[in-house]
Parts: sequence; structure tokens; C-alpha cells
Amino acid sequence: MAVEDKNISYRMYLVAFGIFLMAIAIAVKLTNIQWVEGDYYRKLAKERTVRNFVIPANKGNIYSSDGSLLATSIPNYAIRFDAVAPKAETFEKNVGSLADSLALMLGKPSSYYQNELRRARANNNRYYLISRDLSYTDYIKIKGFPLFKLGAYKGGIIVEQKTVREHPIGKIAERTIGYERQTGETSFEGKGIEWAYRDYLNGKDGNILKQKIAKGQWKPIRDLNEVDPQDGYDVISTIDVYIQDIAHHALLKQLEEFEADHGCVVVMETETGAVRAISNLGRAKDGSYYETTNYAVAESHEPGSTFKLVDMMALLDDKVADTSTVYDSKGGVIKYSGKSVRDSHEGGYGKISLARGFELSSNTVMVQAVYNAYKDEPSRFVNHVNSYGLNKKLNMDFKGEGRPYIPQPSNKSWSNISLPWMAFGYGVSVTPMQTLAFYNAVANNGVMVKPYFVSEIKEWNKTIKKIETEVINPRICSPETILKLKAVLKNVVKKGTGSKLYSKEFSMAGKTGTAQVNYGRDGGSGKYYASSFVGFFPADHAKYSCIVVVHKPSTKNNNYYGADVAGPVFKRIAQKIFTDVPSTNEIKNINKKIPKQESSYGAYYTSAQKKNEKVPNVKGMPGMDAVALLENLGLRVRAKGIGKVKNQSILAGQEVVKNATIALELL
Repeated sequence: MAVEDKNISYRMYLVAFGIFLMAIAIAVKLTNIQWVEGDYYRKLAKERTVRNFVIPANKGNIYSSDGSLLATSIPNYAIRFDAVAPKAETFEKNVGSLADSLALMLGKPSSYYQNELRRARANNNRYYLISRDLSYTDYIKIKGFPLFKLGAYKGGIIVEQKTVREHPIGKIAERTIGYERQTGETSFEGKGIEWAYRDYLNGKDGNILKQKIAKGQWKPIRDLNEVDPQDGYDVISTIDVYIQDIAHHALLKQLEEFEADHGCVVVMETETGAVRAISNLGRAKDGSYYETTNYAVAESHEPGSTFKLVDMMALLDDKVADTSTVYDSKGGVIKYSGKSVRDSHEGGYGKISLARGFELSSNTVMVQAVYNAYKDEPSRFVNHVNSYGLNKKLNMDFKGEGRPYIPQPSNKSWSNISLPWMAFGYGVSVTPMQTLAFYNAVANNGVMVKPYFVSEIKEWNKTIKKIETEVINPRICSPETILKLKAVLKNVVKKGTGSKLYSKEFSMAGKTGTAQVNYGRDGGSGKYYASSFVGFFPADHAKYSCIVVVHKPSTKNNNYYGADVAGPVFKRIAQKIFTDVPSTNEIKNINKKIPKQESSYGAYYTSAQKKNEKVPNVKGMPGMDAVALLENLGLRVRAKGIGKVKNQSILAGQEVVKNATIALELL
């Protein structure tokens, strides 16, 4: 018995010792949690119960120069259904009327929605999509539908909101304005104003601390935000919606007519460099056209004959040739190092002046002029090209600006044909925007300005930043050279390759260009052309400069030249702007008096002052006209009814008695 009691005692001591060790371990653990790992667990608890929520900033708008809205942010909603949330009785009571309401709004049969809602409930679907891309108005309507109006917990409605960027004027100038594209969870700005000015437009997000409460809901810890969101600034672009519309549709019409691959057009204000319109259209598989790439800024290619203005400027400025210098076109073909340079006109033009060679876009004349003058010192010519800024980017705000290429005599790639090929726009590469800036400098009397797309950054009515005109080169060449260049550019339209565009009603100046930009690589045909026209208008006092480039026009009618493909776009734009835009409508000599008109008006005025002593017959005359006529005769008129005069109380032909009352019955 004693042995048994002793064993029991040992077991009790052992259990007590075990409990003691556990107590020590618990104490150590509590001490470790409290003092050693306390900060970590306190932080973890806070993170699980208190969270910093982002308050998105409102993105700024983009406006046109005339105040039209080009881009703005609007809320976009998706509605989903937690089919498990409603009680069975509530679901059965409302599912039919909910399906009817959805059918009426979304267009599918009521039976479809009722089956889908029941299937979602049977499958315990807690995230069934009802509809997406809803406006705020539609969201409010759905929120008030049967069952959904009971809220998230009783009715199962789940509302997801996001902000989307909209272009109120549609696809016009979309690539220039820019866009937001979604890739997974990453959002980035499309190339254009949206991207270039994102730091101003996006604003700064704020944040607020919220604490977790029951059922996964969060509530603010305090009334004030930790950081208040700062809304984005508004960006005022240089785009003129009216001119933009003209340019877009003029280009679109020509692309469709020639079944071209793609094209671009830019209209720029001559003095400032403000881009008033830009359109970039590419062809889709179905034959339609839409804004694909900003070709005007991004596409660098061989310009062809529009580059010949560079030749003229260098030759005239160096005085190595004049507009009257005569060259022999040599039957329309000349050779350099075994390579032929040909004129588009078979047989050439005979012996003609440099100016006439430019007007007719003679390759043989322009190449001879440049080669003869600079063959011993090609770097002298290339330095001119470099000084015009054509060897480097314009460094515009837009991402993706095309890289120009101008061969340099110091490079290994320079060859015996580099100089003559440059003279007619081959072996070089520039963007349409660079070409436009160069021609614009001639229109602007030698001052080269940088094209720009944004004029102002604003916060409501407060100007944050104003973008001023940037002068790239204050004097691209001598004033004498500018006058001669303007004259030959006007003659291109008047009696040269652009003569089809000539109009007595309004003046234009410019240059045609046709470049075969892909020798033998277009299915082996070698018939890939870029047709262009660049110039300015009005010719004498240029307000706008413009470039049109159309790539790969159809050659089925052998009609792919710049004057026929790109020229009509330029003319249509110039004509519409010149005649329709209020700011350019001017009447010359409005105060000049013409004797014949003055005499005619005097006779009419004298006749009109004579008093008509007879009451006229106003029957059948509109009431308003009759009243005005009779009151001008000194009669008091009392009219009854509406419409035309049926009867008059004083018969026609009677003498007028001043202040007498005449009653008119209108019907």
C-alpha cells in the first residue's frame, strides 16, 4: 500500500513539474511577444484592422484652342450579383421583376435574365456579371431595380466603379490627344498630349486611414484625409476643332479615293508654330481608316522632290547659282557613277532656268545644279542642310519622334552618288513635321519656329504655365533668298507641277513631291510611292503652312503624283479655311466709294423719302410686314388674329390721313 501511495506521489510531482515547465514556457513566450516581437505583432494587427486607402485624384481635361472639350474623365460602372447574399424568400419574391427590369434596359429577354440569375444562385456564384461599361445614369437606374435596391447584403448588388477617358469629338486627332490603354493591371498613356503632359494632367492621389469593422467593411478613422488629393490641371491645346475637322475629312476623302495605305496632314500657324490641325489615318483590314500611328511626328522617310527647296536655298544663299541660271535637262536622263537620274517627263525639258526647273520639279536640273556647285566640297552643301536643322530631331514633347538621317561626307557610308541623290530627295530621311517646319520658315520670312501642340496649362481660370513660341533659327537664310524662294513656290502652283491646284479666288504656294520609297520590296513591284504636297497660304502674307503626305496610293491609273494625290487635300483645306473661317474673312477696300454706286444709292434714297399718299393694298401680305408698311406711312394699326391679312378697314387707294387707325383682319 505504501509503495502504491509513493508511485501516486511521483506521478503528481511529475504532472506538477510538467505544468510548471508549461507555465514557464508560456511566460517566456508572452514576454517574448510583449517585449521582443511586440512591435512586429502590433504592426501586423494594425495592418489587418487599419489600412491606408488611396483617394484617386481627378484627372485634368484637354481643351482645344477654342474651348471645345477634347478629352475628359467620366465614371464607368460594372454591376455584378452576389447570388448567395439574398435570403431565399427575398430572392424568389423579386427575381421575376428584376429580370423584367434588366430586360427592358439591357435588351435581352426577361426569361434569359431570370434563368441566369437562378443558375448563379444554384451555383453559389458570388460574382455574376450583370453588365459593364455603364454610365452614371444607367448605374442609378439599375441600383433602383427590384432586389438590387435592397443593397449589397440583402439584395446582392455589387458595384464596381472606374474612371475612363473619353474623347467627345470622337476619333478625330486621337493619336495626337493620346489615350489610356489597359494591359492587365497596368495603365499607361498613349503617345500624345496625354503622355507628354501627364505630370500636369494626372494630379496627385490622396489617402485616408480606415479601420476594419464587421463583415469586411471599412470606415474612416477620422473626418480628415491623411493627404488630400490634388486634381490634375487642364491642358489647353493649339488644335482648332473647325480646322481639324476640315483637315481630317479632306485627308480621309483622298485616302479612300486612292485606296492608300496611310497618310497624314498637319496645318500650322505660320508665325507661332501652333499646330491647328493634325490627322493621321491608316487603313484597316476592312478598308476603313482610323487613327493608328502619329505618322506626322514618328515616320521618317525619303521625302522626294519636296527636298528640292533645300537645294534652292543653299544655291541661292551661296550665290553659286541664280534663279535665271540655265541648265540642259539632257533629254531627261543623266548618269552619276553609272546610276541614272531621270525626269518624270519623258524627254526632259530642254534648256531651262533653275527656277523653271524647280517649278517643273526637274530632277536632272536640280541634281546638276547641286552637283556642279558642290562636287568638290560636298560638306559645304551638307553643312547647309545641317544648319536648317534637318539632321536632328525637333525634340517635340511627344514620345516616339522619328529619327532623321542626313548622309555626312565624313561617314563611311558616303559614296559618289550621295550628293546627287540628296539633291532630289533620296538617300535622306526626314519626318513630315520637319519638312513642314522648314517650309514654314520660308513662309515666316526666314524665322524657323518649333511646332507645338499645347499653349497653356490651367487650374480653372488660373494660368499655371504658358507655352510660348520657340524660335529654332532666327534667320535660316538671307532675306533676298527668301523673296526668291517665295516667288518660285508661288509659281509651282501657278504654272508648275501644282498648276491643277491654282485658283484666282485665293493664293497658295508650295511644292509637290513624289518619292519611290521602297525599291523592289513591295511584292517585287517596286511601286511603293509617297505622294506629298507642302506649302503655305495665302501666298503673299502666309497665315498657315500645311503638309500632306499619302503613302502607297493605288497605281492602277498611273496617277500617284503629289500634285494629283496630296495636292487636292492641301487645296481643299486652304480653300475651306480661306473662305469659311471667320478669322480669315477680310473685305479689302471696304471703305472705298464707287461713284456709280453712290449715284444709284442717292437716287434710291431720294425716292424713298417721298411720302406715299395712298393706302396700299396689304391683303394677302403677312401680318408683320403689313403692320411695318402701314406704320411707316403714319397710320395706327390694330390687328386681329394671326397669319396673312384677309381684310383692311381703309381701302387701298384712299389718301393717307396721319395717325388714322386702320384695322387688319388676319387669318
